Amino acid sequence: MTGGFSFVPMSETDLPWVVENERELHAFPWSAGNFADSLCAGYNCWVMRNGAGPVAYAVMLTVIDEAHLLNISVARTEQRRGIGGALLEYLFSEARRVGATQFFLEVRPTNAPALALYERHGFAAVGRRKNYYPAPEGQREDAIVMRREL
Repeated sequence: MTGGFSFVPMSETDLPWVVENERELHAFPWSAGNFADSLCAGYNCWVMRNGAGPVAYAVMLTVIDEAHLLNISVARTEQRRGIGGALLEYLFSEARRVGATQFFLEVRPTNAPALALYERHGFAAVGRRKNYYPAPEGQREDAIVMRREL
């Protein structure tokens, strides 16, 4: 990719940075164990770097002809620069490389920036998972299931 960006497989040495950003970015963050388990399970875990420094990360599961985005996050200081879209495009190419023909994700209905990003990159809503996400005060929030052909 141009602009000094690179995509490298996530490793255990990336986890402190990933977990720190996860906690800063999300009200209900993944734990270090969630990321470590994803690495151990062989999920597609990526870190996007600008030069030597990390700026974003993603976890994707591929099974047969499907890819499923489990987590994508851009460091707060790097947001609104097209990094999320560039990381998505990279994930699409990786998913196609391993034989996926469709790509799925879940997103909170209240996450307007993420919904806009996904729609710009060709995703369409195909369903809803009731009470999928934890929410404040012990409540639950639905997830919009989105799909895109590759």
